[in-house]
Amino acid sequence: ICEHSRGSEILHVIGIPYYAVNKLYNCAAVVQNGRLLAIIPKKNLPNYGEFYERRWFTPGQEKVVNVIHHSKRTGDSYAVPFGMNVLIQAENNPDFILACEICEDIWVPDPPSTRHCLAGATVIANASASDEMVGKDSYRRELIRSASARLVTAYIYANAGDGESTTDLVFGGQDLLAENGTLVKEGHRFDTGMYIADLDLEKLVQERARMTTYPEQNTDLLEQYEIVTVCLREENAEKRGILLREKLAADARHLRRYIDPHPFVPGNPAERNARCEEIFTIQALGLKKRLEHIGAKYAVVGISGGLDSTLALLVMAKAFDLLGLPRENIISVTMPAFGTTDRTYHNAVLLTQCLGATLREINIRESVLQHFKDIGHDPDDHSVTYENGQARERTQILMDVANQVNGIVVGTGDLSELALGWATYNGDHMSMYAVNVGVPKTLVRYLVRFVAETSEDEALKNCLFDIYDTPVSPELLPPTGDGTIAQKTEDLVGPYELHDFFLYQILRFGFRPKKVYALALRAFSNQSREKNGEAGYDEETIYKWLQKFYWRFFSQQFKRSCLPDGPKVGSVAVSPRGDLRMPSDAAANLWIAELQEFDKEYHG
Repeated sequence: ICEHSRGSEILHVIGIPYYAVNKLYNCAAVVQNGRLLAIIPKKNLPNYGEFYERRWFTPGQEKVVNVIHHSKRTGDSYAVPFGMNVLIQAENNPDFILACEICEDIWVPDPPSTRHCLAGATVIANASASDEMVGKDSYRRELIRSASARLVTAYIYANAGDGESTTDLVFGGQDLLAENGTLVKEGHRFDTGMYIADLDLEKLVQERARMTTYPEQNTDLLEQYEIVTVCLREENAEKRGILLREKLAADARHLRRYIDPHPFVPGNPAERNARCEEIFTIQALGLKKRLEHIGAKYAVVGISGGLDSTLALLVMAKAFDLLGLPRENIISVTMPAFGTTDRTYHNAVLLTQCLGATLREINIRESVLQHFKDIGHDPDDHSVTYENGQARERTQILMDVANQVNGIVVGTGDLSELALGWATYNGDHMSMYAVNVGVPKTLVRYLVRFVAETSEDEALKNCLFDIYDTPVSPELLPPTGDGTIAQKTEDLVGPYELHDFFLYQILRFGFRPKKVYALALRAFSNQSREKNGEAGYDEETIYKWLQKFYWRFFSQQFKRSCLPDGPKVGSVAVSPRGDLRMPSDAAANLWIAELQEFDKEYHG
């Protein structure tokens, strides 16, 4: 086997019996380029049921000793580490640190992989011979997946398959690759083959650094390990003379793993519906607690006929039901102005009626025009003053109406808008409790759709589906000549599906601009999207909006620094009291500089 690997820099982990120190051991041999690098023995030998390993094998020891290996081809003899405490580290990619365990080792309460990861291992390889029984595959899959999550590691599990003896047992060859709780690749059971996948070691290292409860590397423990260094290069590396991690961006479209373009939205419909129900309940319970705490019997919301205010009103209805309060105590205020279209106005009215809330219509045209007159602003000047004047007038009305009924104003802004700062400071940015603050725009759409699909009220269902199909807009500029929405948010700030992708990769994993760009190329390429009938984005479009995202994210922190309370619903949040304790004057210079450097390198 060693000789057949000569000339290849692939790292092989092979299950073998090995005789050493007068005993026979069940081992994993690590081989590369014609050389035996290490032999790792199995510690936990099952002797129950169909297993009789103790008849033949001796349990492995953690302590590493050297054994002499003789090469039949060259005649050379050299020392090889033998023992459980062996780490294989790539000298040209320090994040790659491999350790091994064998079959039963992962099934015990305290597997060797725990110790290996505490010593610094980022990849665990398991050469296994686990026989098949009905239902065992799902248990085995969950075992490997959960181990990778608990240890924040990559776990490669290769199981014996076709070709093994079937006297009493059948081996199904279930091959698995998991990464921090996610199943990256699974082979075909009852078949023998080679499966190729990519590991994101940087993500694992970042996650371990982020988790303050993940133990720091135990130096005393590390001293008990033998470290073997290797060199790992990508395919055709000698011709190209570059390392894999240095070419991530250029090779993004050739990554052998799926990069989800919608990380906040589960692709499986059943899972997505369950997620929507869970989030919807979290939002409602958050508002319920706030109303209970302050003794409020009324709540006020501005209803526009758009997605965000629709979701807020739906959440309020559920919260009031949970409290046993009449829905009439929900004051739904529609405030038509210069940009309001018939479509959104009628949807706002119909939605309020379907949910049984109290509708108040307060036209703000005259009050805003009076305000423009007071400050000397020309109404024909459709600048930011024209837009924000309307937003702040609406907020003032909502606050005053809430005072009239001794209630609170429920905010409607979502996570994506807050990340981009797409809100009027002290306008729609402000409320007493913001129920959508943890929900990204791509998920808001599905939450509204979820309620529509599960509603038994046909009028409500049809209304929600029409809102779902309405373009996202603040409606602060006059409509077009045919009465349709003229101001479309995504034309101004960019596609929300791109921004939500950027937001997830940056805040959840702390990735640098180059990597975010590369992952976006893979996720939104035409090739990746065509199977769902969706159009992709080219390199220039992704670069343009990523640069815009960084600029807006940093420059708009002052709005997030004084956000009202609201429930966190996922792993990404921007509360200044929790996940994002960021100074308002933080500079984006380093991030923008890397993007500009990247732009010169790859765009000329």
